[in-house]
Amino acid sequence: MSTTQPSHGEAGNSSLPVTRNGPLAGRVAFVAGASRGIGAAIAETLAQQGAAVAVAARSEETGRVAGTIHEVAARIEAAGGRALAVPCDVTREDSVREAVSAAVAEFGGLDILVANAGVLWLGPVESTPLKRWQLCLDVNLTGVFLVTREVIPHIRARGGGALIAVTTTGVGMTDRGANAYWVSKAAVERLYLGLSADLRPDNIAVNCLSPSRVVLTEGWRASGGGDIPAEMVEPPETMGRAAALLAAQNATGITGTIQRSESLLATR
Repeated sequence: MSTTQPSHGEAGNSSLPVTRNGPLAGRVAFVAGASRGIGAAIAETLAQQGAAVAVAARSEETGRVAGTIHEVAARIEAAGGRALAVPCDVTREDSVREAVSAAVAEFGGLDILVANAGVLWLGPVESTPLKRWQLCLDVNLTGVFLVTREVIPHIRARGGGALIAVTTTGVGMTDRGANAYWVSKAAVERLYLGLSADLRPDNIAVNCLSPSRVVLTEGWRASGGGDIPAEMVEPPETMGRAAALLAAQNATGITGTIQRSESLLATR
């Protein structure tokens, strides 16, 4: 049984060493929302497979929810990888531009984007404050638009690459009602499906990826998410491996799809 996912999860497995000649060797990834959880797991897995990684998020210091960009970058470097901690508020155009510019200046270009930054609000529409609705759209949708728009020219300049947006199985669960989180993620899926057609001539793969089951994230716990049966729990490393598979694509491979992590990995 699939269920809704927050956009962040537990930290990745930093004990795995970097593979210098791995499938992503020589590539550069920008991971937005990488200070913890799913984003951190993806950033660490991309690095383990050889990519240099810009670890981007607002979290520079430990706050109410654990995890910072500096901690993730340090784990990657301790495992032998290359990482840059990049402060980035995806709701601010200037912050996104500065973060992407910093990554390009450090690594010489970009080949991969993982748009993972997100906030969670699962309340029913009637009791949703306007500020919560707007925050979900600002971070989960406009934030994806801003980072995607900013990186496209850099990936195009490299002759192709991959864009990945982290979404949720909740998009299709209309029998369970509506909420701001699912609505924002549904819009992201439409954005990326359309972009896949726009960017095919540039050899850029564009895909969405969600967990197949529940990743017990720091954000989920902080928001008071309930207990989840063990059979419905997915480790964050599964998302890392699925994202790495999509990160290795260009427009001649997997593109224009909405993938579920376990299903994707089962086909490879």
